[in-house]
Amino acid sequence: MLNDIPTTKVARAARFAKTGFNVGTNYIKHYAKKAVGAESTTADLHAANAAELYGTLSEMKGSVLKVAQMLAMEKNMLPTAYADQFAKAQYSTPPLSGPLVVKAFRDAFGKSPYQLFDEFEPEARQAASIGQVHFARKDGKELAVKVQYPGVADSIKSDIRLVKPIALRVMGLSEAQVRPYLEEVETRLLEETDYALELRRGQEIAARCQGLGNLEFPAYYPEYSTARILTMDWLTGRHLKEFLATNPSPEVRNQLGQALWDFYQFQFNTLHQLHADPHPGNFLMRADNGGTLGVLDFGCVKVVPQEVYQLFTALLAAETIADETRLAALLTQAGVLRATDAPAMRKLYLRTMQTSLELVGRPFHQATFDFGDPTYMAALYALGDDLMADPELRKQREPRGSEHFIYLNRTYVGLFALLTELGAVIETHVPAPVTV
Repeated sequence: MLNDIPTTKVARAARFAKTGFNVGTNYIKHYAKKAVGAESTTADLHAANAAELYGTLSEMKGSVLKVAQMLAMEKNMLPTAYADQFAKAQYSTPPLSGPLVVKAFRDAFGKSPYQLFDEFEPEARQAASIGQVHFARKDGKELAVKVQYPGVADSIKSDIRLVKPIALRVMGLSEAQVRPYLEEVETRLLEETDYALELRRGQEIAARCQGLGNLEFPAYYPEYSTARILTMDWLTGRHLKEFLATNPSPEVRNQLGQALWDFYQFQFNTLHQLHADPHPGNFLMRADNGGTLGVLDFGCVKVVPQEVYQLFTALLAAETIADETRLAALLTQAGVLRATDAPAMRKLYLRTMQTSLELVGRPFHQATFDFGDPTYMAALYALGDDLMADPELRKQREPRGSEHFIYLNRTYVGLFALLTELGAVIETHVPAPVTV
């Protein structure tokens, strides 16, 4: 239980500094033990540092904890100890104390939650990066009340400023090279702190997805919501790991996977916007009616401009991948290839993107796709390892491509990972190719 969160720039900077010191101390202990012949494995070092980092991220919450969630989805980027620790951020983190929760309600409504609702549980049932969720009842309805952590919105810009110099130094980049990408991440993170925006988006997307099968969305209650408190229906179900522990049948897993796939394809191809936070904590699964999927948290929604939609779709088309001339033209349009590239580097980028797009686009190139075959995600992760290990690509540190692709890529990697864990066989409903 947390009684306080570092909210000022000085306090958060001090917490980052303390963590850096502790991590450094762990390295000193590790090498000191090895120097005298004592046992200290690299795994032990990773475990100690991962626990230290997760403790800080849990305490800091906000943008830095959201980054941990994103890293947990990218399993090939982290040693196992870090991935295991950061995966906790997908479901829960230490909650706020009762007095801070009551204060948030008094600041927002001039009343305590016990005055607003017929029943309100002071202990949070879930606690994550931006806010925590309490169970409540009003007029016989079971409600989920999300309370944002104090100071989260104000801390995002300062947190990015604290992290940016370290990231730039490690990657050997200038601020000008990464500015569009950092601005994209900062914009999405700031949107996640605006619960009034999340309420509108949740209502809109749910209304437009009513024709899709086996999905459930919560109703929202504006009269009990503000920019920092959000009230909605309490949905029942299990998160993915708990659900899989019940040993659901292949038919149920397939139906849930199909609901996920159809939901994301409809959003992308029809709505041109995406629920861009597909980590397991944002979905609730039930085996009734053949498999029903509850969709939570519309805080992170990526609106896809028409020209970006057309470009992204065209790049994944099988005809594009097979046609190097067309692929090169589209990659130039996307900012991946540049007129200043040397011929050898241009050839390397083109070959790399051709391989990557064929693998990522494989589910779209056939009528059905078996995500139950673990070799597909293993191949995706192996591709990431190979690209990171390529000495020529490692020299080219400057990021390339549209900043819009950050959340599109994140969304589809997250979706594919969920479908793989479900072991679902999907009818992909391949759309017609898009002409650019």
